Amino acid sequence: MWLDLIRRERPSTALMLLVPLIAVAFAAAASAALFTITGKPVGAALYALLIEPFMTRSAFSEVLLKMGPLLLIAQGLAIGFRAQIFNIGAEGQFVLGAIFAAAIPVYFPDSTSIWLWPLMMVMGALGGALWAGLAAFWRVRTNANEILVTLMLGFVATQLLNYLLLGPWKDPMGFNFPQTVMFQYEAMLPTLIPGTRVNVSFLFAIAATLLAWVYVKRSFSGYQLMVGGLAPDAASYAGFRESRAVWISLLIGGLAAGLAGAAEVAGPVGQLQRSISTGYGFAAIIVAYLGGLNPLGMVFSSFLLAVIYIGGDNAMVSAELPVASVRLFQGLVLIAYLAALTWIRYRVQWRKRGATQDGGRA
Repeated sequence: MWLDLIRRERPSTALMLLVPLIAVAFAAAASAALFTITGKPVGAALYALLIEPFMTRSAFSEVLLKMGPLLLIAQGLAIGFRAQIFNIGAEGQFVLGAIFAAAIPVYFPDSTSIWLWPLMMVMGALGGALWAGLAAFWRVRTNANEILVTLMLGFVATQLLNYLLLGPWKDPMGFNFPQTVMFQYEAMLPTLIPGTRVNVSFLFAIAATLLAWVYVKRSFSGYQLMVGGLAPDAASYAGFRESRAVWISLLIGGLAAGLAGAAEVAGPVGQLQRSISTGYGFAAIIVAYLGGLNPLGMVFSSFLLAVIYIGGDNAMVSAELPVASVRLFQGLVLIAYLAALTWIRYRVQWRKRGATQDGGRA
């Protein structure tokens, strides 16, 4: 017997909207079973994961702080994913953006120009786009797999970061810690909500969402990318060039990731550190697919993942959960989402060996 997945012509809209809730419910149930087996307090763990981030102004502001880079990177990646261009190395592009942005206050530590932090944002975006552009170049010139190239470039970016922080950019007054000097006030992003750490980079993410929606839904270039992803042969027949799609997809993804990296060093961190890379680039892939590659859907998925991030930090303290449990919860959400989405978009058909899908013989 063979199992075929037949695409439904009209998937249920109501079920499509319920998919994220189904994924979270499944992840919560599976995690509760795991917590019970490992002897952890189930109620306290789930409360810390899903409820505590909403209980105080401080905790909720940290959710918004986490949501910003996740949403920004996911919007950039999703444009490529729609065109079947898979940029998996946003983490490396995030690091390059942080490095390029940090170069400004490192080499001009006494500058008090009001253009300092805007220039850092531009440099960060260029750094991320440059790193992604390397993958685009090799994909177009040699047909190298962009998944492997972007992923490997991420490791190169980490080694470059290590070299700078252990060598020429190391703070001589930093007690031998691998980090740069603390950036001056003019290099820091303005605060968006007084009394919290939420800064104007959150507005970058919102602006990126609006631009992505216009690009995908209202522009001819966005339509070309979508057609190229859904029907490559039809796109080629219509004259849509694959190389152009590769360049646009990777450069936009790299630009968004680089800008997020710049905002991180000029925002909550305030200097370049080895720990600047916290997995935003990989988590943004979850955000993009959990949001259905829809610009507006990703607003909700990035918020959900940010809640899990902050809730996970709380759970490690109040419920003594290991960090692996938090990562497992995130992974379960994505697996459940993809499984539920497949079930809704396709119907299962069993057939005997040698029979065609319409019941005849092969």
